[in-house]
Amino acid sequence: MILEKIINKQSKLGVIGLGYVGLPIALEFARKIKVVGFDINAERVELMKNNIDPSEELTAKDFEGCDIEFTHKLEDLEDVNFFIVAVPTPIDEYNQPNLKPLLDASKTVGKVLKKGDYVVFESTVYPGCTEDDCVPVLEKHSGLKFIEDFKVGYSPERINPGDKEHTITKILKVVSGCDDESLDVISKVYELIIEPGVHRASSIKVAEAAKIIENTQRDLNIALMNELSIIFNRIGINTFEVLEAAGTKWNFLPFKPGLVGGHCIGVDPYYLTFKAEGVGYHARVINSGRYVNDSMGFYVAKQTVKRILAKGKNISGSRILLMGATFKENVSDIRNSKVCDVVKELQSYRVDVDVVDPNADSKELFHEYHFGLAENGISGKYDAVILAVNHDEYVALDERYFKGIMSEGGLFVDVKGVFQGKIKELDYWSL
Repeated sequence: MILEKIINKQSKLGVIGLGYVGLPIALEFARKIKVVGFDINAERVELMKNNIDPSEELTAKDFEGCDIEFTHKLEDLEDVNFFIVAVPTPIDEYNQPNLKPLLDASKTVGKVLKKGDYVVFESTVYPGCTEDDCVPVLEKHSGLKFIEDFKVGYSPERINPGDKEHTITKILKVVSGCDDESLDVISKVYELIIEPGVHRASSIKVAEAAKIIENTQRDLNIALMNELSIIFNRIGINTFEVLEAAGTKWNFLPFKPGLVGGHCIGVDPYYLTFKAEGVGYHARVINSGRYVNDSMGFYVAKQTVKRILAKGKNISGSRILLMGATFKENVSDIRNSKVCDVVKELQSYRVDVDVVDPNADSKELFHEYHFGLAENGISGKYDAVILAVNHDEYVALDERYFKGIMSEGGLFVDVKGVFQGKIKELDYWSL
């Protein structure tokens, strides 16, 4: 019944949280059905009303042809019957799950929840969070009974910021429901926009676990590459040359070392280890991988300092240029960027650090990490240049450019090895 009403635009679908995940979902559904896009940030809502994506991922054209109402007002959600919650699930300073955004969103939905409504969560959580943490909030603020009065499901987001190929409509969607009926309805709602279709998980916990291990697996594989790079550096061989040779075998996995930040790979494993502790198990492998990846920013900084000292230079007062501040290439997102660890460690040696980035916002950086972008941009000569993030603008440069901004005997640090084999005259180092 609810599916027919949604398709016929007699019922509305609401998306709670309009960030990197929520806004693309809301716009895709709005091409087919009536949508209410809700965000607590009134300034962001005003931008979206004017076809501007605050996250700078979508263009004005992506808003065209969409039947959507953007709002920050609770009363605008009162005629919504199918809710999708897509808010961040960060960690705190102790690497513990911070469920406040998720529970606040559940409270918001609970206040407007009606009999027969559906609520689907997309935020990455540990297995059991939807039913154990979110559902009680929905019940408390709605006065309704779970399953008897309203249905709940979980369908993990698979948005990859900056990826224009693997967009939401192109990726198979994992869906789950609290019972057979809800699983069927939720699946069919998502099938309105997901071209490859959906995978129906047997339970909400299975779907939650599937999402969290996707990023945990990537985290561990990158951690292995990072640890190998430390070992090979001590041996005196280049990691990328080793990986190139090993990659000639058909079943060798093509992971590479690097800084692991962002709001997914650098965060999600902590949700799983938190849950593991709760059931009496200490996750040794996952925690070890997290330790390795969380330490790589400091490692890059220390290796840079060592190489400058080896040239007989005084490290205090040396000038180092850090190119890139976002958590990955070609995005403006600075959340959990490990570049901040590189900056922090270099500054502890009293190095003069300039940070530049064509996509990052200086005020946001200062608010989050207490440093901003260099006011004058790239200026003068540097003792070392660290290419920390492979933005297209930087990858398009050549050795002559880097030589032009470096002092005699300068060091070029290529964190992810994109200039491997292209730097002939400068002192070159990569992970």
